[in-house]
Amino acid sequence: MQVNILEAKNRLSSLIVAAERDEEVIIARNGEPVAKIVKYTAPKIAAPGAWQGKVAYADEWNSSKTNAAVERLFAGE
Repeated sequence: MQVNILEAKNRLSSLIVAAERDEEVIIARNGEPVAKIVKYTAPKIAAPGAWQGKVAYADEWNSSKTNAAVERLFAGE
């Protein structure tokens, strides 16, 4: 559905209800689309520890050689 800005101001609550029902609401200025109201969906956030046991890493990730190389990178060498 497309509505002009003035109509959108007057009908904001009903337009939000329409967006909640997965309808696409286009807001236009002088008949030219400028904005869209869509239903908000929260991003999925992984629980702490969700990657545990799913990612392989090298055994030497915490070796003195690796730590020295990281220190050199941070020092700009």
